[in-house]
Amino acid sequence: MVTPEPNLTCPPPMKATSNGAFQHENPIDYALPLLIVQICIVVAFTRFIAFICKPLRQPRVIAEIIGGIVLGPSAIGRSKKFLDTFFPEKSLTVLETLANIGLLFFLFLVGLELDMRSIRKTGPKALGIALAGITLPFVLGIGTSLALRATISKDVNPASFLVFMGVSLSITAFPVLARILAELKLLTTDVGRMAMSAAAVNDIAAWILLALAIALSGSNSSPLVSLWVLLCGAGFVAFAIIAIKPLLAIMAKRSPEGEPVKELYICITLTLVLACSFITDTIGIHALFGAFVAGIVVPKDGPFAGVLTEKMEDLVMSLFLPLYFVSSGLKTNVATISGALSWGLLLLVIFTACFGKIIGTLVVSLLCKVPFREALTLGFLMNTKGLVELIVLNIGKDRKVLNDQAFAICVLMALVTTFITTPIVMAVYKPARRGSPYTHKTIQRKDPDTELRVLACFHSTRNIPTLINLIESSRGTRKRGKLCIYAMHLMELSERPSAISMVHKARNNGMPFWNKKQDNEDQMVIAFQAYGHLSSVNVRPMTAISSLNNIHEDICSSAHQKRVAMILLPFHKHQRVDGTMESLGHAFRVMNGLVLSHAPCSVGILVDRGLGGTSQVHASDVSYNVAVAFFGGCDDREALAYGMRMAEHPGILLTVIKFTAPPGKTLAFGAKLVGVTANKDTKVIEVADGSTNDGDKQEDDQFWSEFLTVCYKSEDSIVYEERLVESKADVVAALKEKNKSNLILVGRMPPVAPLVDRSDCPELGPIGSYLASSEFSTSASVIVFQQYDPKTDIHPLVMEVSDFSNMPDTPLHTV
Repeated sequence: MVTPEPNLTCPPPMKATSNGAFQHENPIDYALPLLIVQICIVVAFTRFIAFICKPLRQPRVIAEIIGGIVLGPSAIGRSKKFLDTFFPEKSLTVLETLANIGLLFFLFLVGLELDMRSIRKTGPKALGIALAGITLPFVLGIGTSLALRATISKDVNPASFLVFMGVSLSITAFPVLARILAELKLLTTDVGRMAMSAAAVNDIAAWILLALAIALSGSNSSPLVSLWVLLCGAGFVAFAIIAIKPLLAIMAKRSPEGEPVKELYICITLTLVLACSFITDTIGIHALFGAFVAGIVVPKDGPFAGVLTEKMEDLVMSLFLPLYFVSSGLKTNVATISGALSWGLLLLVIFTACFGKIIGTLVVSLLCKVPFREALTLGFLMNTKGLVELIVLNIGKDRKVLNDQAFAICVLMALVTTFITTPIVMAVYKPARRGSPYTHKTIQRKDPDTELRVLACFHSTRNIPTLINLIESSRGTRKRGKLCIYAMHLMELSERPSAISMVHKARNNGMPFWNKKQDNEDQMVIAFQAYGHLSSVNVRPMTAISSLNNIHEDICSSAHQKRVAMILLPFHKHQRVDGTMESLGHAFRVMNGLVLSHAPCSVGILVDRGLGGTSQVHASDVSYNVAVAFFGGCDDREALAYGMRMAEHPGILLTVIKFTAPPGKTLAFGAKLVGVTANKDTKVIEVADGSTNDGDKQEDDQFWSEFLTVCYKSEDSIVYEERLVESKADVVAALKEKNKSNLILVGRMPPVAPLVDRSDCPELGPIGSYLASSEFSTSASVIVFQQYDPKTDIHPLVMEVSDFSNMPDTPLHTV
């Protein structure tokens, strides 16, 4: 008896938009509103996971993989109601299509960041490490594939399964590795440099192997078809180099520096990316290859590649890419790994992946005479997986090479191997910052004719005119070489792909790195170089790239390495057109506070109100009124020492106001003063009234007498007055008389009562917080000084070792 077939009908396709809730229609039954809800859920959830993982110093890709798995059938998606409501099966085609569009453009960005010239220059040591890091894991992957085929993957094509497993175990994620190295501040070490070079080679090799795996995994079993796919793929790469690259070069050439790139060129390039993706998909090696190759052939010189990255990265990284991780997570069901056999296979795959990468890299590194600890670190770094790993696994799943269980095992392997990288590298290899001791850590010194070295930091072009005018005013009339400025551009290492291009500029000369001469050089650095050539000041531009929560380590270690007497930091607020002060962000304020706590020398915080206007003032045109408010204490002595230095310039008129209290009283005016030391300890400040033999007061009197000696010799450029003040109101009135000055210098923690009852910048101290407020002035720039005190420097970032040979101050010409 023949049983009738059940009536199987496909659900109708979803309509694009709904008529709205008032028409009694549920919006999430329609494609567009549902897609919007899916994007919002995915972005919010993955960002939340990233926030949780941040203290663990994990790259964002870890959070996105975890977020995708948790939203899938492994955790939240175990609720059928949740999946049917927000991720119904009929919506997955639209979701995956959009995710793959985002992935296309992301891989175009990865290709943009990968410079083939730097890969061609890879040294034999890094090349050997890369090949070892691919070969041994690939061979072990073949062995693992035999174990999996004998147990959980019995019905798959043996050749394609073997290659897919080999590729998935041998991949190193170049962008993820760069992020980990930057986070751990290992970019400029030998280990970091070798790891980056080896990972770049590994990346290219992985794509070639993936092309082979895809060619072998076609539904047609004829080897001739696979050969045709590979030959056509090679032909496409040749076509891209011969035909597409010259076209892109013409557009890049017609996009000169300083001019906007034409919208037509952007449109043509993005269309070319999609066209290349279509061609490679037609060939049969996946659309992603076309986008990746298109990114590689874009010329890297000039602004063209940078503009393309800026136009695309935020949208792709923030909205589209997380969708791919979720579409991958929806296919990952950890529950399929059940029973001793499955968990044993998972441990086998993780062990094989780690063993192959670490041992292969370790052995070749030791043969290349790399020290054992560095070789072991390289092994763990090369074990980093990421997005490319997921792409390989998803293609394998879509082509029926990997079943649900094998797919889940490989995804967890990628997650575990990447997750363990950061903590293990931190445990195995964290190079101690060491430096030789040096003498001149303050501006106030016994021999004022010695060279003054200043590390001047800046965030943006807004800070540059004031900094250059301040440097010009500080050089006095001394001979060339007596003032040396290290101009450090502080750049945040973001999660964007463009951060990787900044990483490529790293060189092994100190923590932050020097910018070498190149076509796309930092415009802000050029401004300081030009000034250095025109003036008699040694100006040495630098760039520090790090996340803002630990960039203070770069600043302090550079200050010690370059043996500077003062770090000059920009205030975390800038003045708007209407005169009010606007915050640049809490992170900048925290950074300044950490530098104040850990600096190996004196620190100055510059409140910029446009010293000299918005352009550089020529040396002969410098004409500034500079005021110093002197209350006493080491910080005020530092401010006065800097003022005396500036007074040597013929265009500077220095006015010093020494504040004194009536006999028997103090400048505390009856208040109990609590000062915050550099190491953030609070202590009650004992204010001398003149009758006690206070050590600080003795030093104040001695330095004041030295100042008076200089003052009598320079009557034309230095004016001083002693002001008797009986209350805070008298101090405020005296300071307001000087609010039309060009620059005011003041100490951070003088023994005086706070001039404002409440301040949002207490790190500037009782006087500085008032001078930085809008009610004081809209024209007078302010520098708040903190003198270096060895007694508070109990947790230095750089350990001073007497036999340590310091690195040279000039750039090393190494690649």
